[in-house]
Amino acid sequence: MFLSINYGARYCFGIFVKPLSEEYGWSRSVISLGATLNMLSYSVCAILIGRIIDRTAPRWIITGGALIASSGFILLNYVKTPLEFYVAYGLLVGMGSSGLGLVVTNASAAKWFISKRGVAIGISTMGISFGTIILTPMAGYIVTAFTWREGFLFLGMLIFVVGVVLSQILMKKTRPEAYGLNPDGVVNEQIGEASEEPLSQYKISYFEMFLDFRFWNIAIAYGLIVLTMITVFVHQVPYAQDNGIDKLAAASSLGVLGIAGFLGQFFFGYLSDRFDDPKYSAILGIVIMIAGMLILLQVKSVPLLYTYTIVYGFGYGSIAPMMILLPADRFGRHVLGSVYGMITFFIGLIGSTGPVLGGLLFDYFDSYQLVWQFNIAFLMTALFIILSLRPSNAATHRKQDTLVTDKWQIDNNGART
Repeated sequence: MFLSINYGARYCFGIFVKPLSEEYGWSRSVISLGATLNMLSYSVCAILIGRIIDRTAPRWIITGGALIASSGFILLNYVKTPLEFYVAYGLLVGMGSSGLGLVVTNASAAKWFISKRGVAIGISTMGISFGTIILTPMAGYIVTAFTWREGFLFLGMLIFVVGVVLSQILMKKTRPEAYGLNPDGVVNEQIGEASEEPLSQYKISYFEMFLDFRFWNIAIAYGLIVLTMITVFVHQVPYAQDNGIDKLAAASSLGVLGIAGFLGQFFFGYLSDRFDDPKYSAILGIVIMIAGMLILLQVKSVPLLYTYTIVYGFGYGSIAPMMILLPADRFGRHVLGSVYGMITFFIGLIGSTGPVLGGLLFDYFDSYQLVWQFNIAFLMTALFIILSLRPSNAATHRKQDTLVTDKWQIDNNGART
């Protein structure tokens, strides 16, 4: 649910591009810079949040994120200048979204699963597409029937209510051992007392991360993939409208993309459990996204637009599961928040250039063709980087995760020390 409201709200951004441009006369690059700043602030905050989530319960992080993000969306009703827009959407919504984002939810979920981690993360990340399916047509209808201001107000109130209430009820503790339980894949008769004390002996320094080429493989490849994804979400709707497709159909195409992504997120999570290395599932997802972008280059009608969204959307469904499963497979679950938070920072640093690059190219050439061609080139580069990703000994990490659980139980039970 947190992923649904968070990413559903952020991925609605393309619906607001033309209305903002028409009311204030801002260029697409000026508006797109807001999405870039949003991604940057999201990514910077992910470093801190990744460290915190390895040590504390997620409910306060999510509550704080919901309060900040909802404030940003509500303040968007009152913006008059690009600077005000950048503060509200780029800074506040970006910071708040980080507290509601994948680093918190997926790092928490991954700590509960070992043998069925792919399916668990696949199901968890389906919330992203579910939010896109539900919120993009709703926001599109509100913007069409009323104004873009009411659309932003609706998103802000939704994030406030759902984010604050559900986080306090459902996200009280960070790992199964805190409830006196074992993670999936660990069978142990001696559970020990429940405790929320952190596993402080299991740490990874930034120096260790940066010396590991696998860290850079994942960060750079998914930075390029996210660059293309954010560019699509920001510019797909105005591109469709520029090609004679009406507002509601153009906005609804994001919902269709979300439906395809919804199916893809489960499929690629499930598929990763069938492989010794989840990178093969990632490779298939990238190939499908490339096929989708090739179709987008030809879009001139609603049927072709929806064909593109189905193909690209299904491949896009691989992104969120793979961004957590690859580092989990390489680095283990107990330092996953720290690793994933730092990877998210570099992904955001690279990915945030996509919206403004797309806006600049459109402003200069008055066409999106070159934008989509760049997307294909970036996806091809990411494909070769993931192909070169060194295999990990997944069995070693599963054994390590089990031994960590055993040690936690020994230390907290006292009977076997």
